[in-house]
Amino acid sequence: MRALLQRVTEAKVEIDGETVGRCGRGLMILVCAMQGDTTAQAEKLAARVAKLRIFEDEAGKMNRSLRDIEGSALVVSQFTLAADTSRGNRPGFSAAAAPDEGRALYEHFATALAEQESIPVETGRFGADMQVSLTNDGPVTIWVEV
Repeated sequence: MRALLQRVTEAKVEIDGETVGRCGRGLMILVCAMQGDTTAQAEKLAARVAKLRIFEDEAGKMNRSLRDIEGSALVVSQFTLAADTSRGNRPGFSAAAAPDEGRALYEHFATALAEQESIPVETGRFGADMQVSLTNDGPVTIWVEV
């Protein structure tokens, strides 16, 4: 599984003008399930994300995790993280998991993250055309793959 983490002060996702998910200080997480991914990988990714020390401590060093700051997360599915841009001018997405598998793994990841010390997690809607807005804090953007 792949995830792109963005440290945020706030983030939200809208569908047809309706806010379906939001978070305050914490992480905006774009997630992509790849072919062959498993629920064990979704759980491993959730544990890594929850423990990743990318928030500043009193000294200004990235030394605190999402759990440490009691932050929240907005998890949005994004199959385009599977893009293969090695040939031509149009990305290929054949490495992404099939839609049913992708949905199940995305939902499993979001649930597993919420179970990490009760992190508040909201989500977008799998497969929907979403408008995502955020205030990137830092900016800090981290790529994670398991």
